[in-house]
Amino acid sequence: MKTAPLLRMTENTPTVLWNDSADPRELSEAIGWGAVGATCNPVIALSALKADRPTWTQRITEYAAAHPTATEDEIGWAMVKDLSVEAAQLLVPAFESYEGRNGRLSIQTDPRVYRDTHTLVEQAVEFSALAPNMIVKIPVTTAGAAAFEEVTYRGVSINATVSFTVPQAIAVAEAVERGLRRREAEGLDVSHMGPVCTIMVGRTDDWMRVSAEKEQITVDPGIMEWAGVAVFKRAYQIYQERGYRTRLLSAAFRNHMHWSQFIGGDVVISPPFGWQKRLNASGIEPTHRLDDPVDPRIVEDLYDNFAEFRKAYDEDGMTVEQFTDYGATRRTLRQFLDANNQLESFVRDITLPNPD
Repeated sequence: MKTAPLLRMTENTPTVLWNDSADPRELSEAIGWGAVGATCNPVIALSALKADRPTWTQRITEYAAAHPTATEDEIGWAMVKDLSVEAAQLLVPAFESYEGRNGRLSIQTDPRVYRDTHTLVEQAVEFSALAPNMIVKIPVTTAGAAAFEEVTYRGVSINATVSFTVPQAIAVAEAVERGLRRREAEGLDVSHMGPVCTIMVGRTDDWMRVSAEKEQITVDPGIMEWAGVAVFKRAYQIYQERGYRTRLLSAAFRNHMHWSQFIGGDVVISPPFGWQKRLNASGIEPTHRLDDPVDPRIVEDLYDNFAEFRKAYDEDGMTVEQFTDYGATRRTLRQFLDANNQLESFVRDITLPNPD
């Protein structure tokens, strides 16, 4: 019987699989397909807690009883930490096998502090200490970009998130390099660190579709499916040319190309669990495609028609000061902030149920 495409990818190429979920049940199955990493963020955490509501209802109730002055927000974040630590335990064998480069659980900093560099740094250091194989997600906002060098210097492996563009990916890689060099200059170990920079390729596509509606742009709709792929491949080319020690990670899946077009490179693919099932059932052969260029006519159409694509594709398309105001950044931050509010409401329904 032929093995699943994802397992063949992990066995036959340098491309690795991470699970875009911290749900222990999903992660356990994904590990069987070769997954060597996982992710948690406010949206993912809320989904995981809701998926196993009886377990988390009991744990929230117990935590609230043991911490009578804790706010609903504090209880919710305590559950996020617990979920992340438990998922991280499942990845310890991979962490040891890969000597820190993989086998990590990505835990995300509080989305409400996306404008506060100091708090992002301090929270990253705190979250990194929750387990030896934590990797901490920091958004590539203007303030977030300013945090990457310092947290790297402090020994935190980072996963740059809320990232959609080549300028963001380069800013992250340069900051990480500065942090690594500072550690090396002081004789501090960097050999077991595993920084990655996420490009949320599907959300790059989404923003092109929103832009087409807002600006009444008429193009073949199929070309917008290639925007994130083009950005990722351009960023990968630059990373290879400059020898950055940060790896790129593909996330926010919208179509199979957000996996199939990136196979073969030293990158991370992080599909949601549902997408992993789809890809394994697809019959698509996991062959090396990352170095295959996107059709120049597609890139030209995107470039000529979308100012937002030019911002995403050009190395100098945006300055660091413009990162927070990029449309995909705002849309994603609002979703994460909304999920944080929903997490608080989820806790409230357990600790203070409606009497009606």
